[in-house]
Amino acid sequence: MRDLENGTIEVARRDTLTKESRPLDGIADHVTALLDEIQANIYAKALEFRVDHTIRVDDWDQFKEQIEEGGFLLAHWDGTAETEEKIKDETKATIRCIPLNAPAEEGKCVYSGNPSPRRVIFARAY
Repeated sequence: MRDLENGTIEVARRDTLTKESRPLDGIADHVTALLDEIQANIYAKALEFRVDHTIRVDDWDQFKEQIEEGGFLLAHWDGTAETEEKIKDETKATIRCIPLNAPAEEGKCVYSGNPSPRRVIFARAY
């Protein structure tokens, strides 16, 4: 109530854990700009986390070792449901997505050794 009597409002950000006192005059414009800034900040943090926790793997032993560390694994997959199921049974990892913008990259499936046109992203659900 004291802030309102003084014509101010306290704005707290959950992304940076900061607080600031702002005048009520123009608060709608400030909050609109602040929400855009917060969205950009949260997105940048999520993107950085994803990049820092994505690892390329090229063979089954490396896959099994890295999946224990967590994160996202970029690995070749032969495209069959059978191989995907076997990987899941042995490691609890599943395909999270097939990146649409990833360049074609010929390789061998980390599990079966069969030809693969591109890498997919594997991870465990937590």
